[in-house]
Amino acid sequence: MHFPPLRLSTLMWGLAAAFYLFGFFQRITPASLAPDLMRDFALSAAGLGNLSAFYYYAYAAVQIPTGVLVDRLGPSRMFLAGAVLAGAGSLIFAWADTALVAGLGRALIGAAHGVAWVSMLKLVTHWFAPARFATLSGLSLGVGTLGAVLAGSPLRWLADAFGWRSVIAVSGLLAMGLAAAIRLVMRDDPAQRGFASHHPKADHGTAQASISADLRAILNYPNPWLLALVNSGICGAFLAFTGLWGVPLLSQVHRISVAQAALVTSSMLVLFAIGGPLFGVWSDRLQRRKLPFAVGAGVMVTGFAVLTAFPTAPLALLVPLLLAASFGAGSMVLSFGFAKESAPLRLQGTATGVVNLGVMVGALVQMPVIGLILDAHWQGVTIDGVRQYDVAAFQAGLVFLLVWMVLALLLLAATREVHRP
Repeated sequence: MHFPPLRLSTLMWGLAAAFYLFGFFQRITPASLAPDLMRDFALSAAGLGNLSAFYYYAYAAVQIPTGVLVDRLGPSRMFLAGAVLAGAGSLIFAWADTALVAGLGRALIGAAHGVAWVSMLKLVTHWFAPARFATLSGLSLGVGTLGAVLAGSPLRWLADAFGWRSVIAVSGLLAMGLAAAIRLVMRDDPAQRGFASHHPKADHGTAQASISADLRAILNYPNPWLLALVNSGICGAFLAFTGLWGVPLLSQVHRISVAQAALVTSSMLVLFAIGGPLFGVWSDRLQRRKLPFAVGAGVMVTGFAVLTAFPTAPLALLVPLLLAASFGAGSMVLSFGFAKESAPLRLQGTATGVVNLGVMVGALVQMPVIGLILDAHWQGVTIDGVRQYDVAAFQAGLVFLLVWMVLALLLLAATREVHRP
């Protein structure tokens, strides 16, 4: 029996990547829509942080259950359920008349997108050779991040032209269309299309373990838990900045327009998207995960350290540093291959779910906490109903992020490289 042709494998991956792109778009929308959301729902910085974090609360809550369920139900069912739920959540968010209802919509989108990454990694292990895992992980992250780029300047332009509610509503309808395509086309394994699977057969004894047994078993493997904490600092902080607070900081401290600030954060996301595949290729060639991850994370922390120390430095200096930091942050994609290789076959979905949980825990804590820090330093200035914050306020928030990132880098040093064929 032959392995599936590349075009068929790519089609399966492409549907998964399209949903991942949609989820990333929805994740970042509050950054570009911040003035609209603060005005329409009468939000302070803390309120905006909480509204944005609803996505992450729900996303984080489903990570470990998703890791367990995808090992049992298969990724196609998870993607189908996720696309339907994401479409419904987007429509609720678009039609919300209060911050609470908007938060509910964001939570549904977050829970829906929470199934995407772990399910996509599971799909890749079945449809592609193991040697391509880190490369495909990086490419998947890159494609998904394009959704975040669309949520930058393009979303701002569309919102100005048609209204933010109309744009979000149309995105919800597109998600429903994607759900139909997933139902018709996606399959969990090449064997369902008459081809050989790239996924090694699990041993029959472990396949019958209960969900609770899997959750207990994963506690015996320290790498996934350490990598979850690492991601909470490296990727969580990156998402907190590009996904919400980078645009207000750049527009208010450097007196540029929201559209220009969104262009900077969108460019950061592009570099993040480029970094993921390149770090994946480097890692696959080295057959190591820890060293490339440490190099990228070190670059990211260095860039943000300069921003924290000199937030008013010229943009000609800060923007290249932020782009370099974003490229380094893309190395976080290696954490998933690292975790996968650190656990037995039947626990790999659970292991990647644990690691992805760390990303969301970081962002869901950092976004509202930075909002609280900003409000604590607010001097009472508003423009068109939107609170304005000074340099000291933003710098205090950046210090909080930097401390978290440095601790994450130290925890990465505590992980153990695992060599698997």
